[in-house]
Formats: sequence, structure tokens, C-alpha cells
Amino acid sequence: MRMLFSCDTMVALPNTTKSRQTLFAKNSDRPREECQPLVYRDRQSHRSGEVTRCQFVELPQVATTYRHVGSRPYWCWGYEHGFNEYQVVIGNEGLISKTPESEEPKLVGMEIVRLGLERSRTAAESVEVMTTLITKYGQGRFKNDAGVRTYDNGYLVADPREAYVIETAGHEWVVKRVESVVGISNVHSVGTDWNRLSYLAEHRAIEQGWWQPESGQFDFAEAYCDGAHGRGAQRRARSCALLNRYKGEIDPLTMMALLRDHADGETPEEAFREEMPTTYSICMHYNKEREGNTAASLVADLCADGSRLPIYWCSFYSPCLGVFLPMFSEGRIPPILEIGDAQPNEESPWWLFRRLGLKVRQNQFNSQDVTTIRAIWTKFQTELLDTAYRIAADAWWLIDVGQDAEASQVLTEYMNRNVDRMLTTLRDMLARTAKSQPDRVQW
Repeated sequence: MRMLFSCDTMVALPNTTKSRQTLFAKNSDRPREECQPLVYRDRQSHRSGEVTRCQFVELPQVATTYRHVGSRPYWCWGYEHGFNEYQVVIGNEGLISKTPESEEPKLVGMEIVRLGLERSRTAAESVEVMTTLITKYGQGRFKNDAGVRTYDNGYLVADPREAYVIETAGHEWVVKRVESVVGISNVHSVGTDWNRLSYLAEHRAIEQGWWQPESGQFDFAEAYCDGAHGRGAQRRARSCALLNRYKGEIDPLTMMALLRDHADGETPEEAFREEMPTTYSICMHYNKEREGNTAASLVADLCADGSRLPIYWCSFYSPCLGVFLPMFSEGRIPPILEIGDAQPNEESPWWLFRRLGLKVRQNQFNSQDVTTIRAIWTKFQTELLDTAYRIAADAWWLIDVGQDAEASQVLTEYMNRNVDRMLTTLRDMLARTAKSQPDRVQW
């Protein structure tokens, strides 16, 4: 089971953003044909004695699971990233540690994202939920007959006021509180600067000969990372450099630009690079050497001051060829966004964006095609950036005066209109390219 060296997650806390609100961003990079729909789960109450059935592990259910939205690889119980009704937002990264492959089943890393969203009301509470589950049930590489790639995980967990990085190795973990901005990728990044450590992390590292007791403050990354992290380290350096460069002026467009960035990371401080890439980048495109492609993206614009609802900007497949749609968990996410599985489907937004990506690829990333597509989406994106914040403020006012149902209806209708327009535009793009350029590649 081959590891995908991709995925990038970032956060900018209020002391670094233009609006003084927390901004979170994530690119989910997965196998190029692995559909990743966006799913909505309502708040639910559960009876005592119920269990949560993940793919390989069962665990006791909690009394209440909170309303949330997740970006879900079609086969998976868990999510690559998601957000809940309390403005907790989580994204994960695949990591490689020295911990050997287990014979026993564990939690899949993406399942821990979902469990954190379902069971927490703050980022700190989510960290407690996730680390407790990791300690008890484990995560990381384990043998299975389902063909599921398993690996250790890193997580970025945020809410409107704070954020944390969690990194893992089997049952062990380390937590670092974020102070301003940070990007994480497919590399262990928390060394000696941790705030919390699993009870047995240092003991097990010493037992395995990965750490010497006389070495001073325990370095989690040094002890557990196996060193196979070149590309992840470059992309992490890139995201951290840009976040620091724009510190104080970071806004949603900054985060969207980061997720669309095509620089290879060798010069972390260079300006955003828009031309289609030939190597690894934060906006990932597959080639003959690698099978991974960005499958879904999220920019979460949280709100701590009660002036509006949080806005979750969601994009499908390659963000450089698409648009970020504003989503609100206080309304019903358009059900059409949940359509998609292993087979191409003309009704699935995800598969339609995948087809658009193929159209561009079969014309060798023709710059004129890319420019035309981006110009169309940019116009739509500009309109959305205007209307989304106005409706976020209006809906907050409705909720504040007790008109929750009216707010939900307004938000649901708004999201549906935007999705309808997106699909109309997307289908028109595909129809026009079909006339001028017949398909040579099927999906």
C-alpha cells in the first residue's frame, strides 16, 4: 500500500488575519480517481449502551453527536477534513513513523477527524477526545483485508479562538498549541516544543532505542519520524513562509491562493505561482511518478465576535480549476454534493470537476484553456465573496432573535442557488470543450 506524499493544512489565528478572525485551510490530496463528496450529518441523541461502528473498530457511543459536515472519501466512515456546529474545524495529514505495522486493527486516521467533530465543542475538547481515542484504540499502519492504506497521522484542530497540532506514532501522540500561524504537511514537525505528550511516548522511544534518556528535552519528531519526508517538508516550508509573509493581512483570498499555489517549495518565499505545475506543489496534480491529486479543499472563515455566522468555503477536485462555494452548517448542505462513489457519475459535482481536469490535461495544460476557465470562476468567486458575508450577517441576526428555522431556510436556498449556478457553468464549460476538443480520455 503506497503512501501518498501530499495534503497540506494551515491556520492563521486572529492576531495574524486582516479581519481578526481565525482562518483555516486544507487541501485533501488522494488517489486521482477517489471521489470525495461533501456530506452533512445532523445532531443526534443516542441511547446508553450504543456503539460507534468504524470500519475496523467498535467503540462506545456518546450521548450526543454534534451536527457537522465532512469531506469524505466515498468508501470511508471518516473525513479528510470537516467542521461542526460549534465552529470546530479539523484536517489531517498522512505521516510515516518508525512504529512497526500492527497485526491488530486500529482506528483509521480519517475516522479520528470525524470522531473529533462529532464529540467536541471547542478545539481543546477535540484534542482531548482525539488523543484519548488514539491512546486507547491506536491509529497508524495495520494489516487489513480491505485494501485500506493506513498510516500515522498529523492533525490541525481549530476553533475561533485557538488551534492545536497533534502528531502521532501508533498509540503515542504529541500536542502543540499554535501561537499565530502554522502549516503542516506529511512530516512530523513537533520536536521539543510540545505542550502535551502521551504518557508512554518517551518511555517507548527509549525502549526501542530511538531516544537516549540523557538527550535532554524529549524530541517527538526526532524520536519517531523515519526521515522519509522530503516533499512534505518542502511544502510545509512553503505554506509557513507565505503565512508569515502575509501575517497581519491574511484573508480568505490569501488562503485560497495558498491552496491553489503551484510552487515546488524549493524557494519557499517566492510569490504565488499560478502556472500549472510539473512537480509537487500544495495544489497537487498527478503525473507518471505520482498518483495523488487534490481531491477537495476547504477554507474556513470562523467568527468569534458574534457579528456573523462562520463561512466554510468548499472546492472540489483541483482548486486551481474550480470555485470555492460558501457553506453554512446552520442550513442544509445541498444533497447533490453528497453524490459520488467509485464510478464516474454525470450527477456528481466531484466527478464533473474531475472531468474538467481531464479536459485540461488532455490539452497539455494549455495556458489559454486554463486562463479562460479561471476567468469564469473568478467572476463567480468575486460575487460569492460579496453575497456570502452579507447573508452570514443576516442569518446570524435571525438566529439571535430566535428565528432559527427562517435562518436555515434562507441559508439552504442560498447554497442551493450557488450550487445550481456552479453546475450550470461547469456543464457549459464541458459542453463547449467537447465541441472544440473531442474526448481522448474517458474520465
